[in-house]
Amino acid sequence: MSRQRRLLGVALAVAMVLLAACGREAPKAEPLRPVLTMVVGATEMQGATVYAGEVRSRVEQSLGFRIAGKVSERLIDAGAVVRPGQVLARLDPVDTALSAGAADAQRQLAEADAARFRELKAKNFVSQAALDSRETSLKAAAAQADLSRNQSAYTVLKADQPGVVGQVMAEVGQVVSAGQPIFRIARQDALEVAIAIPENRLNEARKASDAEVTLWAEEGTTYRGRLREIAAMADPQTRTYAARVAILDADPRVVFGMSASVRFTNADDAKAVTIPLSALFQTDGKPAVWLVDDAATLRLRAIEIGRYTDEAATVSAGLRPGERIVVAGVHKLAAGQKIRVAERASDAMPAPIAARATTPAVTQ
Repeated sequence: MSRQRRLLGVALAVAMVLLAACGREAPKAEPLRPVLTMVVGATEMQGATVYAGEVRSRVEQSLGFRIAGKVSERLIDAGAVVRPGQVLARLDPVDTALSAGAADAQRQLAEADAARFRELKAKNFVSQAALDSRETSLKAAAAQADLSRNQSAYTVLKADQPGVVGQVMAEVGQVVSAGQPIFRIARQDALEVAIAIPENRLNEARKASDAEVTLWAEEGTTYRGRLREIAAMADPQTRTYAARVAILDADPRVVFGMSASVRFTNADDAKAVTIPLSALFQTDGKPAVWLVDDAATLRLRAIEIGRYTDEAATVSAGLRPGERIVVAGVHKLAAGQKIRVAERASDAMPAPIAARATTPAVTQ
């Protein structure tokens, strides 16, 4: 009997062990860590630098009267389109008319005096020297009369070339001096964008094979451009170099004073790969990135950096377009680690902005 009890106790113990084992859950696998990634080299804007500027005319002319006087009439306003020879403004002509009349009277007197001395010389009543003196006085009086007539003509201000009135700097009744600017005329057939280039970007701008101009008021519309000139000296205030980018295919939508952006590109930069600074990892003092393979496994790859900007770095070697890299949390990863690719960053990296400052006025 005692033997049967022992067997029954052993059976109950085995049954309890089996039941306890069945109640335990299998250990769960550790979830994969989500990591933010991006595919490099998927944008045509890489390697470009963008500058803010203003649409200007290549030829901007300041017009003023050649003599001093009081403005009696102004015939055009700002924004008017003018043609060559068109009258723009007039000065009060009273003073110049009086001067012209006085000079003409002096010329007539000198002519009569010279004619009388010619008759006297023919009769040998005066010397040749006396006649020469009267002839010289006649020439001086005639020149003064011509000058006075020119001064009278200078009371009318006319346009020398076609263009648009960009600024009016005098009003009717104002007394102006000789050469004081009255109007500023800009030609419409040579539009440019005035920008300012930092000194550390001069070589890059000079090497640029082409430029692309975008109007802030016309997003999505671009124009072909070409760097025309760079100032020889930096602005003492901003320490930037004034530059002009000619718009090669401007249309009526391009208006003076519009805000525009200019992006320089060249063949070398177009082949480079641009990555955000957050993707860089340092190993043995050299830059590297975490590469994500098709199995979502990480491996470290050394790269070479061509240049740095405020927001990105241009990779000159070690990385090919189309490869996926980690762009966030690179210092918390390990080689061979499997990850879960999170919603990736935009494949189109924005071009780093090197200069976005108000461009100083550049007058050609």
